[in-house]
Amino acid sequence: MTQKTHLPLLPLFIGLLACFFSTIVPASSENITVTVQRAAEAFVAEQITVPERGELRVTAATLDSRLRLTECSAPLNTSIPGKQSLTGNVTVLINCVPENWQVYVPVRTQLLLPRVVAAKPLARGMVLGTDDLTVQQVELRFQRGVVFERPEQIIGSKMKRTVNMGEAVQGGDICLVCRNDSVNIIAGNGGLSIITKGNALSDGSLGEQIRVQNSKSKRVIDAVITGVGEVTVNY
Repeated sequence: MTQKTHLPLLPLFIGLLACFFSTIVPASSENITVTVQRAAEAFVAEQITVPERGELRVTAATLDSRLRLTECSAPLNTSIPGKQSLTGNVTVLINCVPENWQVYVPVRTQLLLPRVVAAKPLARGMVLGTDDLTVQQVELRFQRGVVFERPEQIIGSKMKRTVNMGEAVQGGDICLVCRNDSVNIIAGNGGLSIITKGNALSDGSLGEQIRVQNSKSKRVIDAVITGVGEVTVNY
């Protein structure tokens, strides 16, 4: 009687064991996959120098769920095969020598820096004010030319082309000094400087050299733009 009572329970017991092991094996494999992804992210992050006030985001792609990686009994070997740029997408090779497996992990990198961006659509010809600009983290690989970190660097400058809301305002988009503008000419040598008035003969942005005519002497000189309505000449 006892045997007849318990025999029907045997298939149920075997089924429970099968369910138990089927849930444990994928979980273990999943944990190893996550470890591999984190190892790839950490390795890439170590290769990149983050500037002051910068932000680095490193994200490994989700690996194929069909991978069956075994636990590695030694530290994972990580490397970046070939000559790859660390900006954008990079592929990391993860290798486990004792268990004789390797896997390539795609990793995306984003290096962001604070940049002045348009707080609203900026139309050509408008003069920039405080409410027109804000600061956001902008990915470095999308930055071209002269860029700005502080709105006060370009407040009062004039838009040369349209910039959409959220886009970085670059040197080529504005003129800190525009043609025919009245400018302050700062002439200096060491600690001594003289300020006089002049007239800009061309447009320019921060750090660019333009031709300026001295309002008093009418002499035309080359000067470097150092601010809104300001140029500097060193003697």
